[in-house]
Amino acid sequence: MSKLTGNNKGDENTTPLPVDEFIEPDEWFELENLKGDAKNKLGLYRRQARSIALQTLFETDAVNHAPLKVLERHLEINPVPAEAGEFALLLVSGVVDNRDKLDELISSSAPNWPMDQMAKVDKNILRLAIFEILFNNDVPTRAAINEAIELAKNFGSDSSSRFVNGVLGAIVTQHPKEPEA
Repeated sequence: MSKLTGNNKGDENTTPLPVDEFIEPDEWFELENLKGDAKNKLGLYRRQARSIALQTLFETDAVNHAPLKVLERHLEINPVPAEAGEFALLLVSGVVDNRDKLDELISSSAPNWPMDQMAKVDKNILRLAIFEILFNNDVPTRAAINEAIELAKNFGSDSSSRFVNGVLGAIVTQHPKEPEA
């Protein structure tokens, strides 16, 4: 049974991700136009969306199912607020539409790990994070990296978080964001 179907806190059950789980606020919750609980809700929605997007991309990569159909099924199985569903769709669509460029970036930043030998979970976590960092630009770079590391800890192998962190560090060094004016 795939670890990508549940919460992965040491068991292989296919329980839906909890909606009311307390999550420590991260720096990207600090969006200027949001106050108090709205910040935490946005962060929770985005964390749920990333998890669902990862599961969708993993399945698409593993068995070549249509990404939007897979996403639709995951959203039916794990109902989430509309904001999370919309963000998951943005992430999945963005990764699918930019997959070749994302894979080029991963290959150039991890030359010792050919894409066909890289774990599918790690590859898709990297695709998601790089899309957020370089293409979407909606969250601070450090927050996107932190979220990718959390996905790697929850869904990847014991060494996934270190690998993801290293590749993303190389990406950020090679492709720094323009400072905001």
